[in-house]
Amino acid sequence: QMCGVGTAPNCVYSPDGKGTQSHPNEDGHLRFRGEDGCFLYGVFNGYDGSRVASFASQCLTAELLLGQLTSSHTDTDIRRILTQAFDVVEKSYFETIDDALAEKAHLSNYVLPHNENVSFHQLSPQSQKVQERLKELEQEVSGGATAVVALILNNKLYIANVGTNRVLLCKSSSDGQNQVLQIGRPHSTDNEDELQRLAALGVDSARVRQAGHIAGQSSTRRLGDYRVKFNYTEIDLLSAAKTTPIIPEPEIHGSQSLDGVTGFLLLMSEGLINALESAHGPEQANQEIVAMVAAELAQQTSLEAVAQSVVDRIKRLHHDVYVSGRQRATYCSRHEDMTLLIRTLNMPLADGALSTPTQDSSCGRIYPVSVPYSNSQSTSKTSVTLSLVMPSQSTLTNGTNTASTLEEGTPTPGQSPTATLQSTNTQTQSSSSSSGDGSLFRQRGSQAAQPDETGRVPPYVDFSQFYRLWGGDHSDGQSTQGGLGPQ
Repeated sequence: QMCGVGTAPNCVYSPDGKGTQSHPNEDGHLRFRGEDGCFLYGVFNGYDGSRVASFASQCLTAELLLGQLTSSHTDTDIRRILTQAFDVVEKSYFETIDDALAEKAHLSNYVLPHNENVSFHQLSPQSQKVQERLKELEQEVSGGATAVVALILNNKLYIANVGTNRVLLCKSSSDGQNQVLQIGRPHSTDNEDELQRLAALGVDSARVRQAGHIAGQSSTRRLGDYRVKFNYTEIDLLSAAKTTPIIPEPEIHGSQSLDGVTGFLLLMSEGLINALESAHGPEQANQEIVAMVAAELAQQTSLEAVAQSVVDRIKRLHHDVYVSGRQRATYCSRHEDMTLLIRTLNMPLADGALSTPTQDSSCGRIYPVSVPYSNSQSTSKTSVTLSLVMPSQSTLTNGTNTASTLEEGTPTPGQSPTATLQSTNTQTQSSSSSSGDGSLFRQRGSQAAQPDETGRVPPYVDFSQFYRLWGGDHSDGQSTQGGLGPQ
């Protein structure tokens, strides 16, 4: 009831805008409530398979919620326990692939040096079997994951991050201001602290920055990925390192008191962040996603629906930018798996008593709101104002296609603030109702069409009368049959 998760699989667009999934979903997540008011949440971004993300999401839970954490622990204790848990998870994962790695090393002794002039079919049957088995083993042992974990204990927030996922904390104040705080920085090839850490190990950090990735990934901290952990001396960028340069050690941020805090916590996979930044640029990404979440929180009655609606909106934004052919379309030819986890902090959802959705609807009502954005460059601490504008009365329409009637008066701004924003840029749409006829919220009809794969519905307004009138004024006496309208 306090947490919702939304997901979307990876997608590659063809020139006509149709999308296809290029590989199975590799993201993972966890959400658990333990004893002593302990809550654990996590988002895992897997690559080259979902094995590490899946293993980490299961094993971390066992390492943290089976009595290891109690309300009597100090901040220092909690940091130590979190760090140890990540280390144990990675060691446990490598133990599961030990046999496969040993077999792979053994079979590699029977493989002849690579010869470009000899095809696979020219090899002897025995050599072919060895090659096929080596390929299977490589698939079994390859891959890794980045992870971000949020722990709430004693009403304090701790964040443990490994890699390039993102955490945002949105805190609402009594005067309606929303403070958006990004907790921590991604461990990537343009993180100065990480580059200094690599340089201290003997790695040429300038080359790492220029390359932008290490063994195919931008992260400098990862779980799993035996290639960069055990064979880093064979990787050109890392070959000079004195010890393992790509580490599983989390960077821990805490403890932040949540006493009196109203707002929400967002855990996002790298794929979600990249999709939004590819479509709109990185400058306002944090403010934009917070505004989307605030809008959905006020009109949905389920956190699961909130999270999924935001993911679907970002997916649609990304697709629309690609098909538009605009300047940023070249950055949007594909996106990776996307995961968004939302944890509310003393923030109620849309009041279910005020809406009567049908069985086909899980949404509450739309209350228009103005969401101004800051035009300044993105910082880790940017305010977003949510100001409520209520319609005076009459019938409202909820987030899908059914009508709801206000039965117990108008809710106060504190009950259900919301936001509606244009999804094509970072400008805002502010709507208000000055009349009491409810004309702003007309019903679409109970049988509205379902959205297609891009999130659009067929037009539900009949313009035939308009075309007839327009044609009568502009036809110069000629018949307009077939000449006007959306043929």
